[in-house]
Parts: sequence; structure tokens; C-alpha cells
Amino acid sequence: MSDHVVKFSFYLYEPNIGANAAFMVLFGIVSVGHVFFMARKRTWYFIPFVIGCLFEAIGYLGRIISANQAPNFTLGPYIVQTLLILLAPALFAASIYMVLGRLIRMLQAEKHSLIRINWLTKVFVLGDVLSFLAQSGGGGILAKAGSKEDQDLGNLIVLAGLGIQVVFFGLFIITTIIFHVRIAKNPTAKSFSVTVPWRMFIWVLYFSSFLILIRSVFRMVEFGMGYDGLFHQHEAFLFALDGALMFLTCASFLWYHPGRILVDYKNDRVPSDVESSGYLMIAPGTRQKPDQTTTDDGSNYQG
Repeated sequence: MSDHVVKFSFYLYEPNIGANAAFMVLFGIVSVGHVFFMARKRTWYFIPFVIGCLFEAIGYLGRIISANQAPNFTLGPYIVQTLLILLAPALFAASIYMVLGRLIRMLQAEKHSLIRINWLTKVFVLGDVLSFLAQSGGGGILAKAGSKEDQDLGNLIVLAGLGIQVVFFGLFIITTIIFHVRIAKNPTAKSFSVTVPWRMFIWVLYFSSFLILIRSVFRMVEFGMGYDGLFHQHEAFLFALDGALMFLTCASFLWYHPGRILVDYKNDRVPSDVESSGYLMIAPGTRQKPDQTTTDDGSNYQG
């Protein structure tokens, strides 16, 4: 094995112990927070997201171990940090996809969805699974590559997986925007009575989706440039365009946890005669016209 291949297989710099330890602690904190809220609110559909947080924390632990081995890096910690940090956003995406479907059901706004609600989550999660499998397969080849041909093959497969992720996340953002515009122009009766801050939650979906999209594009460029490219030579790019963005994603969903927002998405639909009559049943014996809007904090104003 040539010196070039050895450098290509591991690091082109010495990992910074302090910075990696900081990210490990940050992701460890949000992991604990998400486990707590998931158990308390019984949001089991958020399990992939929680696993993604743990992947990030363990991935940066692997980088700390590698930093302590410099310059004689071993394969184990390198494989751990490569695969777990690479794959964590795919797990975030899986839960985010499921969140949108539940939000639409909660607002009883299926008619506003670009994709039929019964297929919405399935379509995006399928794309996410394909992305996850491609990235994990390519990452495994890269981590164990013993030749330039193996490295090129692994690189190509990871690029394909990231490309799938970018395409499906782009479609997801478009779907979210169309739903948002439609429900703003033609609100459902249920959207007036819901007192949780669902409008702000849509912006959290935008925020986290764009962060993951930016991160995925960065990783595509990184792998596209090759292991001797600029992004692989400087650890700061990983911290700024991957670690920091993914921590903000984890933190935003901890602040606006789906367990606080998606409170009754399993409830039956409002009867069609009530919705079409122009009145909304708020409580037994009370009726409210749709132009009397209930805000996110529960107060009313005349539209």
C-alpha cells in the first residue's frame, strides 16, 4: 500500500481534541433531551431522529479517539466516525418526513397535500432508505479501501446516496411550501381551533430541512473533490458545514418538539356538514365562524 493510499484512507490532518469533544458533549446533551421527550410524549415515530443524535455523539467520540492516536491512526475509530456522522442526517430526515404527514392530518388538510397523505410518508421514507443504504455501503467501502479503485468506487456510491438525499429533500421542501401556501389561502376548520403553535412549527420544518440540504450539498462537493480535496484537508469545514448545522437541527426540534405540537393528529375528521356550514364547533353548545381565528396561543381575533 502506498503512502498516498494510507493518507487517503484516514486523515489529512490531526483531529482537534477540544473541538470534537465539544461537539460530542453538545450532541450528547440533545440526545438525552430527545430521549426524555420521546418517552414522555410517546413520540415513537421520532426514534430514528434520536438514533441520529446518538450517532452524531458517538461519531465525534470516534474522532476524539483518533485524535489521541495521531499520527498512528487505527481503522476502528475511523470507521465509526466516518459512518455515523455520514449517516445521522438520513435518520433525521426519516423522522422529519413522518412529522409533515402527522401535521397535515392534525389540521385535517389532506386536500392541500401535493402527494396523497397515504403515500406522502412512504414516498419520502423510501427515498431516505435508498439514500441511507447507498451512503452506508459507500462509506463502508471507503473505510476499508485498500486500493485507489476501491476508494473511487466507495466515493461514487456515497455521492449517489447523497444525491438521492438532496433530490428527495428538495421535493420535500417543495411539498411543504405548497401545503403551507394552500392552507394559508384556504384554511381548514380544524386549523382555526388548534391552539398549539403549528404555524411556527412549519418554519421549524423549513429551517431544519434547509440545514440538512446545505449539509448534504457540502458532503457531495467534499466527496466529489476527492479525499485529497480542500474540504478533506481542513477539519474546520466538517465542524462548520456538518457538525454545527446538524446540532442546530437537533436543537430546533428539541425546542419545538413534535410531542408538543402534534397532539391530536389521530382524531377523527370534523364532520363534513359542520365544516361546510361555515361554523366550527369549539365546545358543546358553542359555534364559531371561520373568520374568527384562534391564534396559536388560544386567543381570538376577528379576521
